[in-house]
Amino acid sequence: MLDDDYQLVEPIQRYLTYLSGTKSPNTVETYGYGLKAWWDFLEGKNLDWRKVELADLEEFAYWLRVGDTSKVVSMQPIQAKRSERSINLAITAVTTFYEYHIACKTIDPKKFDRFVATRGTVRQGLLQGIAKSKPTRQKLVKLKPPKKFPGCLTNEQIETLVNSCQRLRDKLIILMLNSTGMRKGELLGLCHEELGDFDDHSIRVVKRTNNPNGARAKGQERVIPVSQELLQLYNDYLIYEYPELESDYVFVNIWEGDIGAPMNPKVLNTMFSRLSKKTGIKVYPHLFRHTYATRLLKADMSIDRVKYLLGHASVQTTLDIYSHVISEGDLMEIIKQEEKESE
Repeated sequence: MLDDDYQLVEPIQRYLTYLSGTKSPNTVETYGYGLKAWWDFLEGKNLDWRKVELADLEEFAYWLRVGDTSKVVSMQPIQAKRSERSINLAITAVTTFYEYHIACKTIDPKKFDRFVATRGTVRQGLLQGIAKSKPTRQKLVKLKPPKKFPGCLTNEQIETLVNSCQRLRDKLIILMLNSTGMRKGELLGLCHEELGDFDDHSIRVVKRTNNPNGARAKGQERVIPVSQELLQLYNDYLIYEYPELESDYVFVNIWEGDIGAPMNPKVLNTMFSRLSKKTGIKVYPHLFRHTYATRLLKADMSIDRVKYLLGHASVQTTLDIYSHVISEGDLMEIIKQEEKESE
């Protein structure tokens, strides 16, 4: 990362280099943008990164929200420049940046300990391996985003999307996302050996973080039942479109780029962007995950089973996202069961 004089910002570069060994390229890029904003804020306030206070972090959050706070304050409502989620990501980047430098003894830990508040249990996470075990921490500066469910696709919309694709590979991608609820990284990291045959109608999701295309399958491992029709489409794809070369990966470059190489996440995003323009349906890979989960819950599948099929580590994650789909009676039963298990 470079400053305005095109000089390397050494403390940030050190942290991002460390982060690249533990996080996905997308995460590293997101943290880089957050830290770039922090550095711009510090330079605008003429602050030394090693001498800031918690109040500066709070002002940074406000600065991200409304822009340059040195300008004349308007009496009219100010439109937010960034969402709560974007601001929280930037704050996370800053706080973990300071955790890293505390662990490396680059800065005084006592001075920056107030950037995060201590909780009670042993932490396992970002700095595992370079820092001693310490209590888990909760950010003191955090905006509460409004709860917003992104919605679902209808059966008619999914049919329109499939019919708009000319290639078997693209049809298979849509139907596989719709039939499994897999994350984008799980889909693009899928290998042939993880798909069942016509006697085994299932797909295994294997945790894998070292795929050559940068895709990361980081959720819980699981086996997802699928239809025979989906496996038939996969078989047709192998016969009629798959390149004549050996590759472990299901979804690869076929018509351009490095033929046979695993499909890059950016190529998948471009595919859905084109489909959105072509059909007028706003669609992206993760929307199929919400559609899949909602379909299961509306069919009265148990929350534990849905949690397993989605690869959530905790049932609470499933509840946080999909509680609006669950009936009030079922929700109360789940809460009671959780309380019993925690006693």
